[in-house]
Amino acid sequence: MKLQQLLSYTRKAIDTYAMIEDNDKIAVGVSGGKDSLALLQALHGLQRFYPHPFSLTAITVDLGFGIQDLDKIKNYCEGFQIPYYAVNTDIGNIIFNDRQETNPCSLCAKMRKGALNTKAKELGCHKIAYAHHKDDIIETMLLSLIFEGRFHSFSPKTYLDRMDLTVIRPMMFVNEKDVIGFQHLYQLPVLKNPCPADGHTKREYAKNLLKQLNHEHPGAKERMFRAILNGRIPGWPEQ
Repeated sequence: MKLQQLLSYTRKAIDTYAMIEDNDKIAVGVSGGKDSLALLQALHGLQRFYPHPFSLTAITVDLGFGIQDLDKIKNYCEGFQIPYYAVNTDIGNIIFNDRQETNPCSLCAKMRKGALNTKAKELGCHKIAYAHHKDDIIETMLLSLIFEGRFHSFSPKTYLDRMDLTVIRPMMFVNEKDVIGFQHLYQLPVLKNPCPADGHTKREYAKNLLKQLNHEHPGAKERMFRAILNGRIPGWPEQ
């Protein structure tokens, strides 16, 4: 996938759900993975011609594993003249050593979001962009059906009233395989995920299940995505 294609998908999401307004100050959560790096480049590209002017700030929540070279992300952001901040935390130690969580993902996500939200507010941002793509949305729906017994997925745009922050997901129409292609084409400086649970989670199970379903029933993935868009899920904004 080329940059122009990524910009098209990203703008479609932003326009469909009115994600960006005049003079928005947007914090981009940058983990160092392919998705967040692609999102940062897409939003930077949109800045040049989008009718509503907005500014960007990149934030990485460092989980404290001590094995990531965050200078690669810093240099990447500097290349786009985007301010970059790393938030040092002890989240990894708390989850895997102090609490020894058997299912660490939920607590880790809450703690990472809390650290990201706090830093974004400190920097004067009032919106946060997450890099969830189409596959993430469908996988979340599958997890919700299987483990919670409800039809649900995270929303393209969510207002967090306690923090007075709005979360947006501009890559919701982008397929993960296209992000992988974009990563290789533009040689994104992707960092290895330092989490010990990486590849051994319920989300990985949902990812493999989605691939299997779409292989056995071609087009199933797109039909599931349409079902989510048309499902009138509570909390989802109107298109």
